[in-house]
Amino acid sequence: MQKNRFEVAGYLVAKPELRYLPSGTKVVNARIGESYRFKDHTGETQTHTNWHSLTFYDDIADVAVTYEQGDNVYIEGTLQQRKFTPKDGSPRTVWEVIVRTCHLIEPARITRGDVPEMPPPARIEAPEGDNRNATWPV
Repeated sequence: MQKNRFEVAGYLVAKPELRYLPSGTKVVNARIGESYRFKDHTGETQTHTNWHSLTFYDDIADVAVTYEQGDNVYIEGTLQQRKFTPKDGSPRTVWEVIVRTCHLIEPARITRGDVPEMPPPARIEAPEGDNRNATWPV
């Protein structure tokens, strides 16, 4: 069995950048940071941040360009290793997440207080005999 699935939630470092491949395919590149805290051997709390390169292709690129710097996003995708040789001639290897699905958790502007608070989503009852969920958001 083989499996390549990557999930991460974090904050976008900068506004995602749109470009086009020579074939005309839309590509958006972005970076995300996710942090965690731990206690070191002295008992002091430390913070470590992991940085991930994201690549969005085709239709999902249209979604990615709507994101802003500081948006809190959830990403699912696959991890890919890519080798290339830039103009300086030294071979390079990069790891990037090829994004398959993405969801906005919270826009950056909400955390800054620029947008009024939204009411909670309405809920409707499940049809009788539907055993999937008792209720779900509209």
